[in-house]
Amino acid sequence: MHPMSATTDMTIRVVAFAGVLAAMWIWEWLLPKRKQTCRQPQRWLSNLGLVAINSVLARLAVPLSAVAAAELAARQGWGVLVWLNGPAWLEFIIGLVLLDLALYLQHVMFHAVPALWRLHMVHHADLDFDATTGLRFHTLEIVLSLGLKCGVVLALGPSPWTVLVFEVLLNATSIFNHSNVRMPAWLDRLLRLVVVTPDMHRVHHSALSRETNSNFGFNLPWWDRWLGTYRAQPEIGHEQMTIGLAHLRDERRTERLHWMLVLPFLHGPGAYPIVGGDKRKAD
Repeated sequence: MHPMSATTDMTIRVVAFAGVLAAMWIWEWLLPKRKQTCRQPQRWLSNLGLVAINSVLARLAVPLSAVAAAELAARQGWGVLVWLNGPAWLEFIIGLVLLDLALYLQHVMFHAVPALWRLHMVHHADLDFDATTGLRFHTLEIVLSLGLKCGVVLALGPSPWTVLVFEVLLNATSIFNHSNVRMPAWLDRLLRLVVVTPDMHRVHHSALSRETNSNFGFNLPWWDRWLGTYRAQPEIGHEQMTIGLAHLRDERRTERLHWMLVLPFLHGPGAYPIVGGDKRKAD
């Protein structure tokens, strides 16, 4: 298989990103799950502006993309999957599953370590929950995540196409499972067998710490079920639950771009970190 060009990688990712985002915006407009509470034009511009900043700065800070890391591993013969030398189809499936497990564990780590949680708070401080929430991450978290992802890719040695498919799926499912969309209960139950749904992930954005620290999966729902972090529904229902963080409720700050960038350095972690948090204060 010929090496993948950076242009091919970027084109596929941008087209998939734009298509999924447009589709979820239409779905949110036609069948919303919850009534939004913030001034949406400003909030959307801030969330999308953060994506633009992250795209530029992350590339400057970590020139090696996950796909490029896979190309490097293939050239050097690095990685467990390269050493096993199994069938391409089996390597593809194992690669996707293990990359998703690594993402789940990374997500738990960002909730467990107070310093990392300060960065991740930017994502959880959003007072509404829709497709743009799935794109809202602090720049330093994006840089750290990219570095960790490249390290996992070099250790595993999945093919570049496996990594590209994973990246496209990750972006698509992050937009999907953060979307403010309504679907029939039977469809949600069916989809939860293979993918994290919006109703499943919305629980993770509850202001109650016991709900925030659950449902960490992005792509596959299995890790939460198998590792004891699954919560089926919010305690008071999806329409009534409070989105965001208990100690960050000022829309003038949480939903403005410049405050998102400095939020980790101005506000404490609250009671949310898994390790050492006083759950009674957050709940």
